[in-house]
Amino acid sequence: MTDYTGIDFAPLLAASDDEVITDMFVRDVALASGGTLALITMDNGRDHTRPNTLGPRTLERLGGVLDELTKRAAVGEITAVGITGKPFIFAAGADLSKVSTLATAENARLMAQYGHHILGKLGTVGVPSFAFVNGLALGGAMEIALHCTYRSVDASAAALAFPEVFLGIIPGWGGATIVPNLIGIEKALEVIVSNPLKNNRMLKPAQAKEMGLFDELFGSASFLEESLAWADAVVSGAKKVERPNVPGKLERLTKWPAAIKIARDMLKARIGTAAKAPYVALDLLSAAKDNDLTRGFEREDDALTELIAGDQFVASIYAFDLVQKRAKRPAGAPDKSLAKPVQKVGVIGAGLMASQFALLFARKLRVPVVITDLDQGRVDKGLEYIRGEVDKLRDKGRLSSDDANQVKALVSGTTDKALFADCDWVIEAVFEELGVKQQVFAEIEPIISETAVIATNTSSLSVEEIGAKLAHPERLVGFHFFNPVAVMPLIEVVKTPSTDDATLATAMVAARKLGKSAVITADRPGFVVNRLLAKVMGEAARALDEGTPMPVVERSLAPIGLPMGPFELIDLVGWKVAAHVQDTMVSAFPERFYASPNLHALAEVEAPLVKSKQGKVEDLSKAGRKALKLGSTAVSEEEILRRVEDELAGEIKIMLDEGVVAAAEDIDLCLILGAGWPFQAGGATPYLDRVGASERTFGGTFHDPRIAAAG
Repeated sequence: MTDYTGIDFAPLLAASDDEVITDMFVRDVALASGGTLALITMDNGRDHTRPNTLGPRTLERLGGVLDELTKRAAVGEITAVGITGKPFIFAAGADLSKVSTLATAENARLMAQYGHHILGKLGTVGVPSFAFVNGLALGGAMEIALHCTYRSVDASAAALAFPEVFLGIIPGWGGATIVPNLIGIEKALEVIVSNPLKNNRMLKPAQAKEMGLFDELFGSASFLEESLAWADAVVSGAKKVERPNVPGKLERLTKWPAAIKIARDMLKARIGTAAKAPYVALDLLSAAKDNDLTRGFEREDDALTELIAGDQFVASIYAFDLVQKRAKRPAGAPDKSLAKPVQKVGVIGAGLMASQFALLFARKLRVPVVITDLDQGRVDKGLEYIRGEVDKLRDKGRLSSDDANQVKALVSGTTDKALFADCDWVIEAVFEELGVKQQVFAEIEPIISETAVIATNTSSLSVEEIGAKLAHPERLVGFHFFNPVAVMPLIEVVKTPSTDDATLATAMVAARKLGKSAVITADRPGFVVNRLLAKVMGEAARALDEGTPMPVVERSLAPIGLPMGPFELIDLVGWKVAAHVQDTMVSAFPERFYASPNLHALAEVEAPLVKSKQGKVEDLSKAGRKALKLGSTAVSEEEILRRVEDELAGEIKIMLDEGVVAAAEDIDLCLILGAGWPFQAGGATPYLDRVGASERTFGGTFHDPRIAAAG
């Protein structure tokens, strides 16, 4: 093992004076076999809203405790060491807010080395060490467990994961080296690379046990008691721990390099090459084939130093803070006590979007939901879709049979709008045309109570105009979901000049109960996400119209790291929808948005694109090419990127001046949650500051220069 004892960690500790320290409480537990287990309990003294975290001073406390226990083990006072957490929480990993403030190369290396130094003591205490993971365990907390000799996990633990790649770093306290050598390369790739890139997917305890990350799984009712009894059996020799997933020589020689190559190719196809952390993680996992902990930990030190001190980690922390903090305290939200109870929901429409709404409301709110449409055939089709989706959720284990039956029973359909009379929340999901939306509200308003909230899912029309003929426009609010409804985490809550606080509060509370993050926007064309995506799509269409080959346009935004190219995005949104949004924005701001006749032409072609197996756009199809009229002044990838950056910077500045949202952070939050703006690029506004687009466009920056430089 690498010897870290000669390193001076004082500068790291000195920079951590304001850390919320997690204490280490030790008590001796008499084992039935006659020995003594010294049990460490991590507890920061806060309630469950502030999980244990692992900053430098917390690690110092843990190191001191382990040094003392090593002395006790040497004289035979203890026969084992265990470590667990406060109720329901093991630990949430490294204190990321602290790590981000230490982001110099020197402190980054010290942070990596200190983690290895302290956690490594769990393996050198002189007696077997046990991790009793009793709840939430993320990142560094999982690495505490990995450094122990043996591990058990509570069957009801809320979340287990290595989220580091999602945040622009890697599991650098042993995870990238130990995990593949414990559970095999394929499973290691899943938990360290794939899961973080799938919106930070967590592991369920049973899944983590099956993979081999844990040796035992016990129920929560007597988790600690059973874990202690198991530890006693292991220490006394009554029980032998088997680890069948540890890779053998054949896997290291053959499967290992093949799995790494497949993963690398899939990464390039899926996310491009802008994000550094996933590829650094791949390199570490590949090198871990040597099963040399000393070399592996040194490689992790180097990698973590590079990533923590780089732009992408700090940008990721900015984005992470928006999602974790600002999204939970939305700017401009009225007091939630003003919210009206939602006890029955009406959905006008029974198409795909409307059916997704009905399912979400029934599943999350567990209240009756009624859908309606022009004829019973459409209603029945919507109900059939909803029931089919519920069955899928049940089959995947995401709903119990009882819950599935309950959700199905809550949803009904009718062509008789009189059945909406007792709804206290009504939302429309009909054709995106002003007259149609006004008509459905004119029909429903006399039927429902005067206190019922009316919501529109319009993506770009004026909410105020939609409600212009309402008798009570104060109870109208925009409630703009993103597709697919069940997956996308953002709702744009649109406040008109008439929307009252009770309606707005009800919308915000409803969004939270639906499991979504809501951002309040003013009633301006396109709101936030579609207005800015229209800029991106418009510049892509302009470049194509000028004669730029589609592959060049599609590659042009790769340096930002967006999840898909502009035409892949248009194809996902739908060509006619994209053309409609573009028309709406051009109509509202003809001097600033680009109208492309070719966008409408491609919307009439059945298959305008040639795509790869991974769904990436390769070029126009023959039919797509035939439908277009192109110029002969092609532009470069760099020129397209610069245009997009400058157009975004200029439009965001106008939006902030107009008061579309409260602050630049809300723009960033909308693009992260609603458009897949990558974490490693930070928010759009610090990115635009960093690349100079803000300065080029309006001669300033969206943020303090220090934030812009870091984020």
